[in-house]
Amino acid sequence: MTLDELGASLRDCQRCRLASKRTQVVFGIGNPNASILFIGEAPGFHEDKQGEPFVGAVGKLLTELLESAGLSRNDVYIANVIKCRPPDNRDPMPDEIETCKPFLMQQIELINPRVICTLGNFAIRTMLGKQVSITKIRGQQFEVQGFHVFPMLHPAAALHQGSFRALIQEDFQKLKIFLDNLPRPTSKSAEQMGLFG
Repeated sequence: MTLDELGASLRDCQRCRLASKRTQVVFGIGNPNASILFIGEAPGFHEDKQGEPFVGAVGKLLTELLESAGLSRNDVYIANVIKCRPPDNRDPMPDEIETCKPFLMQQIELINPRVICTLGNFAIRTMLGKQVSITKIRGQQFEVQGFHVFPMLHPAAALHQGSFRALIQEDFQKLKIFLDNLPRPTSKSAEQMGLFG
């Protein structure tokens, strides 16, 4: 299965309560062969309307932050933990995350990135499988079954609370340093690394 085929299979997903309120499924966007995958929380109002993750003011800020780390949207792939907008942008419910998680794992398998950057609490908790606080572990690097996982504050935090902007910029500078020092890639597949075995 390709990313396009997976996205098409979810276009009319009815697996959870979010299906009744969404405009459309927001699958993901970017380079299908990206070595860096960014994972956010869930689509917001603008994402639900446009069908793409990280658009509007948050998307503009993410683009600027990527550029500060020497990256562009063409270099990376961007997805969310859940693919449909929660009503009124509320937090995703645990059962909604569990319902959508297999599709995120399939995205990871198909893209096979070297680095997974999680944006905010829900993304890092999903990847680590435990309750952690992003403010305590941001900017650190974790090995999760062969993948480099790099937790960062969510860019939306800077729009809600201006004092977070400097911290988010710092996260992206740490990411740049980490990427600059990353060893050369190996040819191991995601399956060989045991994430999906």
